Amino acid sequence: MAKPYSDDFREKVMQAIELDGLKKSEASQLFNISRNTINLWCQRKAQTGDIKPKPRQACQKRRIITDWEIFRAFVKANGDKTQTEMVELWDGEISQRTISRALLHIGHTRKKKHMATANEMKLNGRPF
Repeated sequence: MAKPYSDDFREKVMQAIELDGLKKSEASQLFNISRNTINLWCQRKAQTGDIKPKPRQACQKRRIITDWEIFRAFVKANGDKTQTEMVELWDGEISQRTISRALLHIGHTRKKKHMATANEMKLNGRPF
């Protein structure tokens, strides 16, 4: 999310419009901001009496999987299943994307293990 303009800058723009008689379009070009931003500030000043930005709310991350040991045991028992099948087997409501993120969190991968085979020269049945 973008950082809001400072209070000082907002005051300068509004002062230029209200006290100096600058048009909104001229102020937007002078201060290099969009006209819509100025309109929003004017609306906020009419509604609340000031032009301060709305307080930002922290992102509320709701963790569905909280006990990682239980999830690791679940993956160990059902690691051969697809994520969609894991969703059906999990106790409670969960999405496939949540299973995917949780598998990344515990470092689980479905990649096959490479066997340690040495490269050998084959003779194709020819004698030495």
